Amino acid sequence: MGGNAELARFLIQQRAEIEARMAERLGPAAPGPGAAESEVLRRFRSFATSALRRGEPAAPALDGLRVHERRAEALLGAWVEAAAELTRDADASALRQALDPLLRHFRSALRQTSAGRRARGAPRAKRRAVTAAIDRVADSFFALDAETGQIVDANPAAGSLLGIARDALLGVDALSFVPESRRDGWWIELDAVSEGAEPRCFRSRLRDAGGHEIAVECSVTRFATRERTLALVLARPR
Repeated sequence: MGGNAELARFLIQQRAEIEARMAERLGPAAPGPGAAESEVLRRFRSFATSALRRGEPAAPALDGLRVHERRAEALLGAWVEAAAELTRDADASALRQALDPLLRHFRSALRQTSAGRRARGAPRAKRRAVTAAIDRVADSFFALDAETGQIVDANPAAGSLLGIARDALLGVDALSFVPESRRDGWWIELDAVSEGAEPRCFRSRLRDAGGHEIAVECSVTRFATRERTLALVLARPR
């Protein structure tokens, strides 16, 4: 690849604005200042600007990172899109073209780290089949940790409902997408699941990344593993 010192300067000078634009797009799913994903984004920016200045990429610095690989990859894509939004149309295309090989290089290195392998676990054919089936469900699907409310998994319909890429939701507090006045009701449902209650149905509201409220009808089912209890929630707009 050829060098592009001008683009490197742009990414450094606009780093605060890029992060602000990304946070605006992602809403509650944006990583906090001290989050591991924020460190991934910082290291990608450093990796990309160095490669653009030198004209060739060095090995990314990934030591010590422990992140959810799928969420980190989604956030990297969101960062590039936020940077593209700050340029003119022609420059946005050139920015994506220049960063695309660097993004693929960085993502590949992230997948190969031992920390990344531990975070995602060993691949299993059965798990892949279940995930593929969930992805085809038309209603929004969320697998929530019943104790913490954290989103463990979600399907594309859930991402579409909230206006965020599905993988960017992973590890995020689900109740950050629930209006404050409705959060007690969700905790009641999660507590009931933790105590082994039968499947339940309830009505509530969600709030997407843009702050717009959505009335939903939900069903929740318990799924217990050795490590934790999951609340499997199907949400349908009403």
